Amino acid sequence: MPRDSFVNTFKVALLLCLGCSLLVSAAAIGLRDQQKFNKLREQQKNILVAAGAFDPEVNSVSEVPKLFEEKVEVKLIDLDTGEVVPSEQYSETIMVENVSEYDQRRATTNSKLSYEIPGEEDIANIKTRENYSQVYFVKNDEGKQSRLVLPIRGYGLWSILRGFISVDLTTLSDDPSTLEVAGLTYYEQAETPGLGGEVDNPSWKALWQGKHIYDSDGNVELDVVKQPNSDYEVDALAGATITSNGVANMMSYWFGENGFGPYLKQQMKQ
Repeated sequence: MPRDSFVNTFKVALLLCLGCSLLVSAAAIGLRDQQKFNKLREQQKNILVAAGAFDPEVNSVSEVPKLFEEKVEVKLIDLDTGEVVPSEQYSETIMVENVSEYDQRRATTNSKLSYEIPGEEDIANIKTRENYSQVYFVKNDEGKQSRLVLPIRGYGLWSILRGFISVDLTTLSDDPSTLEVAGLTYYEQAETPGLGGEVDNPSWKALWQGKHIYDSDGNVELDVVKQPNSDYEVDALAGATITSNGVANMMSYWFGENGFGPYLKQQMKQ
């Protein structure tokens, strides 16, 4: 049979496909642990960035696990009640033994750990909301907890934007209007580059520092508008009205009664 016959060509192609498949499968399995580590480190880095505890210009990524362990305390809260979930109830509530094992993103696809948001409540356009959320208390250089970092998400123009916002615990009091934003970061978004994609521009994110969140009655006033003129307003992204509105809506949702509002109110009473 000639070497370039159809049968021989087919055999070679088949062997190549099988060989490549085995290589890809082996690489995927072999790198799984490294992928999980990188994903966790990236999440930890963004939490530290939101809290102002990690500066990419100064710190290296290799420092992230140590900084996170030294500075961050993770708690699990019930978003409906605002109560902290005791660790002995983790296996019953979130089906894992350790809060660090709780996959909050995956929980939104589990009907036992989330609920479908009624249309009129879904101002962030996220469809489902988890019942429990991790929150992160971050210490300053003096060892005192000075930032509370909260996971947030909401729909922009093309995508769900996922990020973290931190509040300045030194501004926490029984008057809701004193509470200020300390930092903001987005780690996942697919908005238009140069327009909505500027949500991750350090210059724009810096505009959020020091902005107030609630009025004295506890209503969410934090907003994104054109030509801001108050301590509650952040300048909208140029040419990205829908993305800007999406960011404003996610702030209203996550600081409101269906988000972290009940938990923050409890913190204000302490």
